[in-house]
Amino acid sequence: MNRREARPPMSVAGQFLVLQLVVFTVVAILAGALIVVGERGDADDATRRSVTDIAVTTAAFPEVADGLLGPDPTAVLQPRAEQIREATGVDFVVIVDPDGIRVTHPVEEQIGLPYTGHLDEARSGTPLSETYTGSLGPSIRTVAPVYGDGGDLVGFVSVGVTREKIAENFVRSLPGIAGLVAAGLAVTAAGGVLIARRLRRQTLGLDPDQLRRMYEHHDAVLHSIGEGLLVFGTDDGSPRVDVVNDEARRLLGLEPTGAVPFDALPATVRDLAGSDEVRDEVHLTRDRILVVNSDAVEWNRRRIGTVVTLRDHTELSTVLGELDSVRGFAESLRAQAHESANRLHTIVTMVELGRTEEAVAFATRELAVSQNLIDRLTTAVQEPALAALLLGKIDEAAERGVNLTVTDDTELGPVPSIPARDLVTLVGNLVDNAIDASQSSDDPWVEVTVRQDDSSICVEVADSGPGMSSEALAQAMQRGYSTKSHQRGLGLALVAQVVARHGGTLRTEPSLGAMVVAEIPLGGGS
Repeated sequence: MNRREARPPMSVAGQFLVLQLVVFTVVAILAGALIVVGERGDADDATRRSVTDIAVTTAAFPEVADGLLGPDPTAVLQPRAEQIREATGVDFVVIVDPDGIRVTHPVEEQIGLPYTGHLDEARSGTPLSETYTGSLGPSIRTVAPVYGDGGDLVGFVSVGVTREKIAENFVRSLPGIAGLVAAGLAVTAAGGVLIARRLRRQTLGLDPDQLRRMYEHHDAVLHSIGEGLLVFGTDDGSPRVDVVNDEARRLLGLEPTGAVPFDALPATVRDLAGSDEVRDEVHLTRDRILVVNSDAVEWNRRRIGTVVTLRDHTELSTVLGELDSVRGFAESLRAQAHESANRLHTIVTMVELGRTEEAVAFATRELAVSQNLIDRLTTAVQEPALAALLLGKIDEAAERGVNLTVTDDTELGPVPSIPARDLVTLVGNLVDNAIDASQSSDDPWVEVTVRQDDSSICVEVADSGPGMSSEALAQAMQRGYSTKSHQRGLGLALVAQVVARHGGTLRTEPSLGAMVVAEIPLGGGS
């Protein structure tokens, strides 16, 4: 037995279209029924007004009163009543004498018989409209009194239209009502189809279960991936944040729940909303260094948004910086060991040659120069890690052919408000950038000054390189910058982060050549 293939579930757009058509059809039918009921009532009201006008007008004719007072009312009034009936399209115009006997009637056999409607209200002078079943069947009729010249009641005029004729007229109007309902259904169906097509494009033709599973997977992925994720859309040309996952909220310091306003994002991240492809761009926040990638999202050759990923490189950058410092120390120790071996060989040779006094003088002189530098730095800079860093950088610079000097006015006491790690990051990266930049000159040199007063710490690093403009420094404080072949790097980004964290400022001094100045208030920062 062949198994019939399961019919695929209907898409959201298809279900919406069917539901829309069913609802609109029911509404249209109900509206048509209400129109029919309303038209039926309107037809009765229009008939009642018409017969009332005809009855009152006919009763006011002088010839009607004269005919009723004449010797043969039927002979005079019957032709006139039929003429009025045919001219107005009513079913009967019956003239009745004061005793309630018919004087005229469309059916001649009914002439002379008692009138079957009500006359009491008409006797009081007020026309009476009613629905009554008379000799011609159910009808809507109006009875109006007829008065003679002296004001005496001389009879009545009854004008009416049968229910059967009203129904026939109403039935003739039904095709128009049905056409109106059909036109409404057609317009509704066309609108439903257009809406369903738009909904199908927006939902990619997926059924509700597929959309639910997609949302569940989407939500699970957003909360589980280790990278920060932002999705920007557009709203009337203005960018908006459509998606932001937990990691992005953490990295950017956003609220853990709720909608994220576009203005709440850092300025450099907001700039990515309309940008083209970006790869491994360094962005700096107050506390973190982020590596950012972004791609434009297109649908049917139309850009609909931007996807941005964020990777936290703060700890990695710090570790790499510390590793560079350790490597620099190791290189410095290696150079010192190599230089010490050369000096030792020289001293030994001089002793073997019997020139002991010159050997002692040579050894003493070299030790004095090195010890003086060590003593000066350890006395002026009371932070051991920073003093060791400066000693190491002097040897590293000498190895690279750069003359690095620490100015005589350098002086730094204990600074409990700024961790030694931050001081090493700040000074070390500024010196590294200055050493790199100075090597582009014929006579490379770097000059470092670290000063402290009652309110702040000032670090000045000058070099013989081409210098950095204020615009380039501002860019470095946001997205990282390197003086090496105009490539982006993390050195100045780390410096800017330390300065910002402690509420300081970072600037260039163009009047003094290639110099970068960092000032940090004592007790400032977070």
